[in-house]
Amino acid sequence: MSDTDEKHQNRLSDESSPYLLQHAGNPVDWYPWGAEAIANARRDDRPIFLSIGYSACHWCHVMEHESFENDEIAASMNRYFVNIKVDREERPDLDQIYMNSVVALSGRGGWPMSVFLTPELKPFFGGTYWPPASRMGLPGFRDVIEQVHNAWQTRRDDIHEGANQLTDAVIKMGTPHSQAAPLNEPLLEQATAQLLHSADRNYGGFGNAPKFPHSMDIRLLLRSWKRFANADALSVTTLTLERMSRGGIYDHLGGGFHRYSTDAKWLAPHFEKMLYDNALLVTAYLEAYQATSNADYARVVRETLDYILREMTHPDGGFYSTQDADSEGVEGKFFVWSAEEVTEHLGREQAEIFNSCYDVTPGGNWEGTNILNRVKTDAQAAQLFRLEEAELARLLAVSREKLFQVRRNRIAPGRDEKILTSWNGLMIAAMAQAAQVLGEKTYQHASCRAADFVLEQLQSDEGRLLHAYKDGRVRFNAYLDDYACLIDGLVDVFQATGETRFLDRALELAEQMIVHFRDASSGGFFYTSDDHETMIARNVDSQDNATPSGNSMAATALLRIGRITGQDRFSRTGEETLERLSGQLKNFPVAAGQALVALDFLLGPSYEMAVVDGDRPGETDEVLTAMHRRFLPNKVVLRKGNDRAAGSVPSLLESLWDGKVAVDGNVTTYICQHGTCQAPVVGTGPLQAALDAL
Repeated sequence: MSDTDEKHQNRLSDESSPYLLQHAGNPVDWYPWGAEAIANARRDDRPIFLSIGYSACHWCHVMEHESFENDEIAASMNRYFVNIKVDREERPDLDQIYMNSVVALSGRGGWPMSVFLTPELKPFFGGTYWPPASRMGLPGFRDVIEQVHNAWQTRRDDIHEGANQLTDAVIKMGTPHSQAAPLNEPLLEQATAQLLHSADRNYGGFGNAPKFPHSMDIRLLLRSWKRFANADALSVTTLTLERMSRGGIYDHLGGGFHRYSTDAKWLAPHFEKMLYDNALLVTAYLEAYQATSNADYARVVRETLDYILREMTHPDGGFYSTQDADSEGVEGKFFVWSAEEVTEHLGREQAEIFNSCYDVTPGGNWEGTNILNRVKTDAQAAQLFRLEEAELARLLAVSREKLFQVRRNRIAPGRDEKILTSWNGLMIAAMAQAAQVLGEKTYQHASCRAADFVLEQLQSDEGRLLHAYKDGRVRFNAYLDDYACLIDGLVDVFQATGETRFLDRALELAEQMIVHFRDASSGGFFYTSDDHETMIARNVDSQDNATPSGNSMAATALLRIGRITGQDRFSRTGEETLERLSGQLKNFPVAAGQALVALDFLLGPSYEMAVVDGDRPGETDEVLTAMHRRFLPNKVVLRKGNDRAAGSVPSLLESLWDGKVAVDGNVTTYICQHGTCQAPVVGTGPLQAALDAL
């Protein structure tokens, strides 16, 4: 630590968030969000400058370097304001509220988020990134803070009036107000039509640059293909998934996806890698693999999950949050290549093939360097180089491994090692689903370890969930999406393992979620619990963003639990949640992909598939493989050993298993809808026909 750092250590130095610790050496007198900062603002009658970002945010780093490390700017900030720095990943509740204020003021949002508040925490002015001096049509941060200070001194009444109006707008923005609509198939058809209308038919994805993955929307299109025989929905889905996995948004050496593409062709990403993006994309690629049997989708899933296990997993099993875009202060430096480097490490002959396949040129394809992306298929490249496709694939695999080992010696991007309950829930689900679809026990083991980590480490003494773990410190009440995502993940782990302890805990958490988060007057759920810190608004999180909304995940999880256990009260609460969102599903379906996936489950047909072991357990594995390789999204699958003693079935599953036995010692499958079952399917052969009939 330098003398300057020693001099400038501020109140963030005791925090656990890597993002806050990055600012602990700033000359800005930062406070974490809390009672001390708020009390000082009220005591001194000073406005609050609230800055919200996250550790993998490139422009957050830029604003820190340009403004928050500038002694002159910091002196003005310290003189005029109480300055609070917040990690949006630790406090998504604050981020939601004050992002709504920025959107209301400017029509757009983003990070870093910069908001000025009254001492009563009401926003009155804000924006995102501001350079230190005016440029690119943006006001300079120096000018902004002087103007805000002058307004506070000379136009205080106007500020308070505007803050009250803006706060009212924020409260309204945080609560869905659309007129309810029937929960029916036309909602799914309308949403599908809007997605297909916005689809890029050349490069995949939706809309123009920048392009985001839209994982939930891809899953909706797959369901529309199946439900409505909509071939266009499948075509857009496969084009999008293929273009993403061939583009620069995908890490061709190490696996996993970057945050989003800055261009329409998926070439140049923002290079940060987020746990949630990779979890959601794994599920989308798995479902596409089930629908198409395209082995390349399975490859992408394996490479992505292997990246998570290799680079994003705590020794005790939890999953880390993010990997930065920057290394050595340069965005993307870790991931890009020069043609000379590739030739040096592969040799001229191999490099010629690799560079042709991965778009590596002397002049570069991005800012003078090369982002690896597949511009030729194996078939095209094999024909060009007069090789068999299998031999080309082998050569490229060898080349990728060589370059991957070279890259491991570079200075890696920083990693945010917070373990967040909600994001872990998403990855736990992805690992458990991959274990079932791909038959990979490694992923099943990883899902169990992560579930156990969260259940053991991220709960209070009273058994309530907590939000964030870092270096042995557990902090913050859990939010709605923490509960909903973890419940949903535990349901998948239960189905992958048959261990009822995971279902038991999911039920306990569902009870807590209903008690502490449910909006009894209107249906649905608040984002914060009834015993959470009081803020200027209590949001109903209803719109998908980069992650599914808390309400859409709550509906998903409750509908699935209700179907597994036969407890209609959970199913009914899930349906009531969708009813609360129904107006949004009709009017803004592009922000409701996960809720529409839940609606598809609700509308059915959906199935409980109960498999009873026969005398040859290997046959049960064949049955389960056949089930999981099919795209039958609205199913729950349970397995019961045939050797269990009477009374050993858990009480919560007694009704489901009642009367279900192996017939003549053969593996026997019961396909049911809402507890009404077809004739038992005995053995492995007849199952294929039974699945075809579905």
